Amino acid sequence: MNALISTALSGVVLMFVGLFVRNKQHIKFYAIAAIIIAFIANLAQYPSVELGGYEMYGMIEVTKFGVLFNAVALGATLLYFLLSGSEFEKVGEQHVADYFALIFFILSGITLAATFSNLLMLFLAIEIMSIPQYILAGADKKSLKSNEASLKYFLMGAFSTGILLMGITLIYGAAGSFEISALGLGVTTIHPLALCGIILIVFALSFKVSAAPFHFWTPDVYDGSPTVFTAFMSTVVKAGAFVAFLRMFHTSFAGGSISQHWSLILAIITAATLIVGNFSAVFQQSVKRMMAYSSIAQAGFMLFAVIAMNNMGTQGIILYSAAYSIATIGVFAVLMKLKDYTFEGFNGLARKQPLLAAATAIFLFSLAGIPITAGFFAKYFVLSAAIQQGHLLWLVIVAVLCAAISVYYYFRVIIAMYFKSGDPEVVPVSGGFKATLVLAIALVLLLGLFPNLLLCWL
Repeated sequence: MNALISTALSGVVLMFVGLFVRNKQHIKFYAIAAIIIAFIANLAQYPSVELGGYEMYGMIEVTKFGVLFNAVALGATLLYFLLSGSEFEKVGEQHVADYFALIFFILSGITLAATFSNLLMLFLAIEIMSIPQYILAGADKKSLKSNEASLKYFLMGAFSTGILLMGITLIYGAAGSFEISALGLGVTTIHPLALCGIILIVFALSFKVSAAPFHFWTPDVYDGSPTVFTAFMSTVVKAGAFVAFLRMFHTSFAGGSISQHWSLILAIITAATLIVGNFSAVFQQSVKRMMAYSSIAQAGFMLFAVIAMNNMGTQGIILYSAAYSIATIGVFAVLMKLKDYTFEGFNGLARKQPLLAAATAIFLFSLAGIPITAGFFAKYFVLSAAIQQGHLLWLVIVAVLCAAISVYYYFRVIIAMYFKSGDPEVVPVSGGFKATLVLAIALVLLLGLFPNLLLCWL
């Protein structure tokens, strides 16, 4: 609750800061201060939920899981501001404060997605997360690709919202309640309306997390949007949508008779997401577009936490959100320092900027799930959760094979940096950027060696 209030107020404050601060470069520091305050306010709520959560008016339930996820989301956003906050000016110098304000409004939606206990709050959380993204996707008004990305995202997002509302309506018709803990679906028999509603919610949330076959908007939107906003949309926002997914299905639809229906549908979607995301990434020539397909593939792994319905899956989604967000934000931060986004643009980067190349390599190792990086244990937890579930061994085998395929396209970038000659165009890199990059590397390695540094709080 503290995180929700502080992020919403920070968004309002940042809107007015833009009116009174003449030097647009200083707005970044106001945003960093605001995210630190929100992070501290969120952690201040942890002692009150350490022994158990509490519900507020049947709308919001503050739990240890929600507070910890909010800490991960706010911490990843702080890293994002430190690495990429200065890039906001390149999109539109007159609207820097507005961009930061929109980021904070998205964060308020994400914190709501981690704590909702009512279907109406789920709808509000998804919409608060989505609407600012439509604006950010089209922020580069001079770019036709950015305009196309915004329009496509808006149209597809509005369509998926309609599907979500229809699913909520059908579930209300079957259960007579919007409170997710009181739905009581599938205890004895499955109401046809409830089953149809659950399937529609699966489809709508699959769109939000870019799971196949509802992923078709993702490559064009991520590629067309300004890179600085793609870095946020593909990491923290995606993790927030997954937490809403997990909270909805673990709380309301975990009954034995009804879970057999939706878990099979989700298993098929997961397999399709892994296969489509990884095989499509292999054939990309742009690193930015490759990262878009990579985000689809990573969504396939995160879906394991939803299907598993056990404590290891809950731990896995927390660790995966942190590992994936830090690594991807780091890769995009380095990408924004290059003028050529193709694989050839990385040729010889290790000789020209050794730190940038080393950081990119470690982040890509983590995304591929190489040991001693955070991505290894993140994949281990979600796959172990699926094995514990008992009926998903075939899906785990598919995931392992797809992880092996992902090594190929991640290592293409590493090979270009270290084993090919070239003279990449790199914009000047500040000492602060390098220090933050070293911090991100340390976080990836620390979580890879000691994942309990994060998971012990659960």
